[in-house]
Amino acid sequence: MPRPEAAIAVLAALVLTGCTTDRPTAATQPAASAASTQDSGTGTQSKFFVRTDFDAQLAMRSQTPEGPADRPWEQAIAPKMIDTAQYKKDGPYHLCFSNAAIDNPWRQVGWKTMQAEVGLHEEIGKFTALDAEGKDDKQISDIAELQAKGCDALIVSPNTTATLTPAVTAACAKVPVIVFDRGVETDCPVTFIKPIGGYAFGADAAEFLTEKVPAGGKVLALRILPGVDVLETRWSAAKVVFDRSDLQVVGVEFTDGDAAKTKNIVSDYIQRHGKIDGVWMDAGATAVAAIEAFEDAGLPVPPINGEDQQDFLQKWKDADLTAVAPTYPTYQWRTPIIAALRILGGEEVPERWNLPQPKVTGENLRDHLQPDMPPLHYALCGCEDLPGFPEAWGGKKS
Repeated sequence: MPRPEAAIAVLAALVLTGCTTDRPTAATQPAASAASTQDSGTGTQSKFFVRTDFDAQLAMRSQTPEGPADRPWEQAIAPKMIDTAQYKKDGPYHLCFSNAAIDNPWRQVGWKTMQAEVGLHEEIGKFTALDAEGKDDKQISDIAELQAKGCDALIVSPNTTATLTPAVTAACAKVPVIVFDRGVETDCPVTFIKPIGGYAFGADAAEFLTEKVPAGGKVLALRILPGVDVLETRWSAAKVVFDRSDLQVVGVEFTDGDAAKTKNIVSDYIQRHGKIDGVWMDAGATAVAAIEAFEDAGLPVPPINGEDQQDFLQKWKDADLTAVAPTYPTYQWRTPIIAALRILGGEEVPERWNLPQPKVTGENLRDHLQPDMPPLHYALCGCEDLPGFPEAWGGKKS
């Protein structure tokens, strides 16, 4: 996170969201391994790379989550449960939410999903949410403001990892805190909720290309912004995979999450190299723009990854692409509400709530296509059973 288009340059920091387990610390940052120091055109390894976290996330991909099979937002992978009896209190409850932003499609889908989840619970007497508009200083102020409003529990989706850590730490001393989407550099929140994480996303996409691109093939890697934890871990995982392969990464370029810039970069590399054999992306919302660059050049679209955004999935089907879509499911926006209510009820919750992180493949593509939903809707919203679906998410009833 997890997950951008022409007017949303900050999507990298917002769509996908960073995680505590994706973050290096002085205590956990290992010396670079042999795999991470090799170079197939990938450059130096990210300072965010932590080998133990990389290995743990890749292992989680094959682990069976615990919880209801039909509600992945309530599932957890290898959870370590913690006692929350100290927070138990009678309702109705006042839940508060400090949101990093709602300025991109992924976050908009998630926010609608969270609000619908709130509506399911009569024990929630009041729900107060503040939008930080992608600004660290505003979110710091928002968290302080919410603490003065008598919140029974505080949910935080941090705008950035390090800068928001002091504000979250201060809040933990006054109210039970639930962090989700991206992490902070403290273990004080009662629970931290996220899908498996950036390493799994990046590796899924890179492994797909190593399987589909011929030996010696040229791969173009498209990133959004540097310095965002979950995006850094996506790329650092891909680097490990590519460095172990016989593929040649001919470029690693930042797109700013802008569709026009993405298309121009891909077009430039096509002209420069004559042929690009694969495209890796750390977030898929500009994947259609990358595809159009090949189409405009009269070339077949090479193997590529996107995400579970409907425009990409539809293009994939219509053009019969060789593609994969790792996901950073928007259904995670339901989980913090459920977690807050369990904590206030004195129930155990996972200390690190790792949600399943499926991927869309050629075999299950049709299961995720939703032709009655908008192009920017994310398939793994977990919202189909919520009141108001599909209209509240911009869709039409069949």
